[in-house]
Amino acid sequence: MTDEPQHQRRIRYKGTHPRQFQEKYKELDPQIHAQELEKVRERGHTPAGTHRPICVQEILEILAPKPGEVGLDATLGFGGHAQELLPLLLPGGRLFGIDVDPLELPRTEARLRALGFGPDHLVVRRMNFAGLPNLLPEVGGELDFVLADLGVSSMQIDNPARGFTFKANGPLDLRLNPQRGQPASALLQKLSELDLAELLFTNSDEPYADTIAAALHSQPVSTTGQLADLVRQAMKGVFREEDRQQELRKCLQRTFQALRIAVNDEFGVLDQFLALLPRCLKPAARVAILTFHSGEDRRVKKAFQAGLREGIYARIAEDPIRPGSEERRSNPRSASAKLRWAVKA
Repeated sequence: MTDEPQHQRRIRYKGTHPRQFQEKYKELDPQIHAQELEKVRERGHTPAGTHRPICVQEILEILAPKPGEVGLDATLGFGGHAQELLPLLLPGGRLFGIDVDPLELPRTEARLRALGFGPDHLVVRRMNFAGLPNLLPEVGGELDFVLADLGVSSMQIDNPARGFTFKANGPLDLRLNPQRGQPASALLQKLSELDLAELLFTNSDEPYADTIAAALHSQPVSTTGQLADLVRQAMKGVFREEDRQQELRKCLQRTFQALRIAVNDEFGVLDQFLALLPRCLKPAARVAILTFHSGEDRRVKKAFQAGLREGIYARIAEDPIRPGSEERRSNPRSASAKLRWAVKA
């Protein structure tokens, strides 16, 4: 007899390409199958369980990190932006990386540590960016630059177990931190039809908010598949046949987005972050914020404009920066991104 572990056979799947998240064993093991991940990227897709940072060069130009400076990545995510920022801070600089996701944050920290970024240069903390002032004593003062990449990361969207996608069935959760708050399934049971319609319109500008709210109200919805089916039924006969698939997809995206924003109080947290941000910045500090829908962009735009009028910011972006055509082609998930910046007075 031997105590050696038995060899585990890989997950089998039908056809020539894996379709389900758990079947993509090569993409989910990038250390062994790096070439396979590159093939996926070349096809304009994001490998399962990963995230592709957006507007990297534009952000590096805006933040202009220098050796010895102290910066913050307020939404560490997969660590793509942090990986590019860190070498520019050496020697002597530090990057604080924070995130609320207790599942992905340890994996990201392990990846960055494996690249040689030790605790003297990279400080990782699990916290919400609305609590930014609580970090300042550890920072040792104010920050030279701040980056915030809002929204949800690809590795969260791709995993059906997190409940962020309508493309695969899973629990209707939508929490960025599944250890806190209530899942979207519980929220739906508490909302009146009128409140649900208002939530859909406010959080995602859903033009069919009343119709979708009527279909969802008082329905037992515990999975992403059930929610998607109810939205499809509600929209049956609304669109022309040639437009149906595309328009229905937009309805599903907006519905999931609206519930995700509500479950995580994303607008409230963002408003708090934007209000607290100026007092955490050194003079001439730089800020870059990536948004992915109008509700986020509107808040960032108004906060920066108010800061400029009040003399808090010396300069702000007059118009948002959008990903270039090549980036949108190679990474379609970047298409809705808007990048705004500000410089402290």
